[in-house]
Amino acid sequence: MPANTPSNQNNERQEAMTYVMVDIEADGPIPGDYSMISLGAVIVKEPLERTFYGQFCPISDKWIPAALAISGFSREETMQFDEPEKVMRDFAAWLTDNCQGRPKFISDNNGFDWQFVNWYFWHLTGDNPFGHSSMNLGSLYKGFVRQMSKNFKHLRKTRHTHHPVDDAKGNAEALLALHEQGLKIKL
Repeated sequence: MPANTPSNQNNERQEAMTYVMVDIEADGPIPGDYSMISLGAVIVKEPLERTFYGQFCPISDKWIPAALAISGFSREETMQFDEPEKVMRDFAAWLTDNCQGRPKFISDNNGFDWQFVNWYFWHLTGDNPFGHSSMNLGSLYKGFVRQMSKNFKHLRKTRHTHHPVDDAKGNAEALLALHEQGLKIKL
């Protein structure tokens, strides 16, 4: 079927998606028992100016001091952060306002970041705008260079500070660099 037929144009529209690089900080290893402290996201499209940042009041009395220390906040500070349901609703609205088609979740460590974002969306809003899947930037890079021992982190421009917007931007820069090197991804 020729590329310009109406059914192919409809398929292209249905497949439209926006890559959203996400990073979170938490005070422990799993959602529910522990809390997400902050979330940063960036739309993976130059000039990487469309960002989201939220800070979460803890949902649990449990927390691990060493885990919380990575975020740079004290427990007392986090107790003053926004209610988690509000932050997740704000994040969902930001996704709606900034994404064409379904947003596609991607992160440096989606095994960690995804579990918190998915859990918080379902438990606090009843829906996850990302659907049921996520992508791992590190795995994508390993496949791209065809070597499991390689790491993408040298492609970041923004310093990794553990502020989730900085970290998401650095990871988005790495994905954009892969695109420039020939990764076939529609950005």
